[in-house]
This record gives sequence, structure tokens and C-alpha cells, in this order.
Amino acid sequence: MKKAILGKKLGMTQVFAANGLSIPVTVIEAGPCVVVQKKTVATDGYSAIQVGYEDRPDRKLNKPQRGHFAAHGVSPKRYLREFRLDDAADMEVGQEIRCDLFSEGDLVDVTATSKGRGYAGGVKRWNFTRGRMTHGSKFHRAPGSLAARGPAHVFKNRKMPGHLGAVRKTIQNLSVVRVDTERNLLLIRGSVPGIVGALVTVKNAVKK
Repeated sequence: MKKAILGKKLGMTQVFAANGLSIPVTVIEAGPCVVVQKKTVATDGYSAIQVGYEDRPDRKLNKPQRGHFAAHGVSPKRYLREFRLDDAADMEVGQEIRCDLFSEGDLVDVTATSKGRGYAGGVKRWNFTRGRMTHGSKFHRAPGSLAARGPAHVFKNRKMPGHLGAVRKTIQNLSVVRVDTERNLLLIRGSVPGIVGALVTVKNAVKK
């Protein structure tokens, strides 16, 4: 992993290209993030950095959290994530990571928790085909046969109605359309998972 940053999904808008083409984009407030802790091969067995995002009042921390931030001399942060970056050894505690890490045209992978859809049926959850709605069929959106007459039990991983969404999801190879360094904004073209206000992780694409 070469580049990574934490951010917040703000919503969608559109920008216009030089040829007048309208491009739909998702706006992400990326950073500024701070290096809270540095892990090395000598002390931890691997090289990585712990990154903090979004300030948090000291009164909302418990004792272990206060001690962790005090030990490294960093102001309290709401979110902490660990990244194994190629240049982790060159970074220092307290160093700021900003959205200018990325540039226009970069391909990125965006990770977030997808929208929760609650309890959903097979048609919505798995795109099952429904029965016909006419001629008195009386079979419309029911699951139908489970094809388990012999064993007399439901097999594991059978696609059935159940909870939909609210899972960690990564969308790969999204393109960075614009970088606003003054307001710490990344404008990304493509489907970014999560609700408005969701925490997102933006990393350089692993499958270009």
C-alpha cells in the first residue's frame, strides 16, 4: 500500500469537464489526518502507522484512550485506523496527512460500511425472479422450493430472505476527478458505499 487517508462522505454533486461533459461525483472530506502511533519491525514485528481522524473532546475518552494519546503527544481523535504503508518507516508521530496525497486522475479503492436495508426478501436481496402477477398464479415474491427434499434440512449458504446491507464494502478502481486542497475535499467518480456522514477509507488502487 502506497497511499491511504481517512475521510467522511458528504454527498454527491456534479462537475463539468473541459469539453462541457457533466460528471457525477461523490464528495469526500479527506483528512486532515494525524499519525498517532508508529509501529516498527523491531518493536512490533511489522511496519505500520496508526492514523487518527476528526478531533474528539477529552471528556468523551476513557482512561486507556487518554493514556494512549498522551503517551504519543497527539490530541484525541474520534477514529483510529492502521495502515501498512510502504513509507511508514519515514513518517513521524504527529505528522499530518492531507488530501494532496492524491491527484487528479488517480485510481483509488474506497472502503466503508454500506447502507443498511433491514430485513429484505429474496427478490430485493438476491435479485430472484418473481412469479407472474396475472392469471391467478397466487405466487408472486415468495422464495419457492429450497430443493432439499432428500436431506430434509436447509443447506448452508442457501440464498434466502434476511438482513441486507450494513456490511464493510470496498469499491475498486474509482477515479479522482478533482482535489480541493483548501477545503480538504476529494471528488471521486463512481459508487462510494455508505450513508452521508459515513467514515470512508481511500487507498490507492491495488488492481489498476
